[in-house]
Amino acid sequence: MAFEGLADRLQNTIQRIRGKGKVTEDDVNEMMREVRLALLEADVNFKVVKDFIKRVKERAVGQEVMKSLTPGQQVIKVVQEELTELMGGSQSKIAVSNRPPTVVMMVGLQGAGKTTTTGKLSNLLRKKYNRKPLLVAADIYRPAAIKQLETLGKQLNIPVFSLGDQVSPVEIAKQAVEKAKEDHHDYVLIDTAGRLHIDETLMDELKQIKELAKPDEIFLVVDAMTGQDAVNVAESFNEQLGLTGTILTKLDGDTRGGAALSIKAVTNIPIKFVGMGEKLDQLEDFHPERMASRILGMGDVLTLIEKAQANVDQEKAKELEEKMRTMSFTFDDFLEQLAQVRKMGPLDDLIGMLPGANKIKGLKDLKVDEKQIKHVEAIIQSMTKKEKVNPEIINASRKKRIAKGSGRTVQEVNRLLKQFEDMKKMFKQMSNMNVKGKKKGFKFPFM
Repeated sequence: MAFEGLADRLQNTIQRIRGKGKVTEDDVNEMMREVRLALLEADVNFKVVKDFIKRVKERAVGQEVMKSLTPGQQVIKVVQEELTELMGGSQSKIAVSNRPPTVVMMVGLQGAGKTTTTGKLSNLLRKKYNRKPLLVAADIYRPAAIKQLETLGKQLNIPVFSLGDQVSPVEIAKQAVEKAKEDHHDYVLIDTAGRLHIDETLMDELKQIKELAKPDEIFLVVDAMTGQDAVNVAESFNEQLGLTGTILTKLDGDTRGGAALSIKAVTNIPIKFVGMGEKLDQLEDFHPERMASRILGMGDVLTLIEKAQANVDQEKAKELEEKMRTMSFTFDDFLEQLAQVRKMGPLDDLIGMLPGANKIKGLKDLKVDEKQIKHVEAIIQSMTKKEKVNPEIINASRKKRIAKGSGRTVQEVNRLLKQFEDMKKMFKQMSNMNVKGKKKGFKFPFM
């Protein structure tokens, strides 16, 4: 995830001050030095870092902190609040027009993932907000852009308005808004042309589309991996068009994340959404307070709950809970549970949302091997119905057959059977609330 280096540095720094009964100004100065370094290494804008440190320091050595019962905790609270403020303070929601459709213009440079993000946003609006979006193919210059948006529309089952590449983008936008009114769409997402760099021709065209389509939102799609350039791009587009929000893509990658902490502070344009993966359902509303909590190792339970509500079948979850309680949990149930959890996103990301996960030994560096998950699935799918329900009947010859059928080894089959047995024992202990001090090492079969 983005911010990983920043998160590690900040968590190590605040760990030293957390339990202190008395915090001196020297303690705060030392912590601020570490925080400054952590932010600069994460590619946060230099001026933003300077202002941030100044604000935190003023509050951290103030009366409210020094005279409190837990000054160490208070300093951390100040850092969290200021980090939240730096990223926008609170969630900035997408506009809803009083006279539908709500028109959204998607702008950005080539390569930032604008067309894919337009598709992802339409999917989010439909699934989470129960809206009826229309996608508009207004990028007539990049040969594959129209085709790409039409393919995304087919995959998502969302209509795409296109007039080919011989009609001007301004005319396409105009007709698209009329079509949306006729067909009662409540959102129009216009995928405009991008360039490799900002030029006058591009900006003139975007200004014309803005004048004619009168968008309620103009979103700049920015690749989080471009670092400080993302801030410069945001400033240029904002100057010419008056942006209403940014969407950061590739925030799941190996990026330092400084752009996310700088864009709002430098340009005052709120971050509205973030792309957390390549799949079409991996675009999320941006919540500054939740991101600040994750950076400081405090977890993000609200996002975890939202993911579960959106992806997990509640009835099936209740059934599984009952089966776990009554010890009738089978390999089929395990496969189903695994499929539901995987819908929520990469498993190591989900673990990172748990409060205190960074403090559990070995959990912070845990990497879930997707290949291993596929191997586990192959082994289970090579079992007979009887074997899935009663794994204790699996003898040596059955193990050989399962190994051969799944293309795995007998040792891997043995390991899975042992881990499944351990898991059932753990469920039994949990349901009996009988885990006093018994910390038997346990690993899920795919970790």
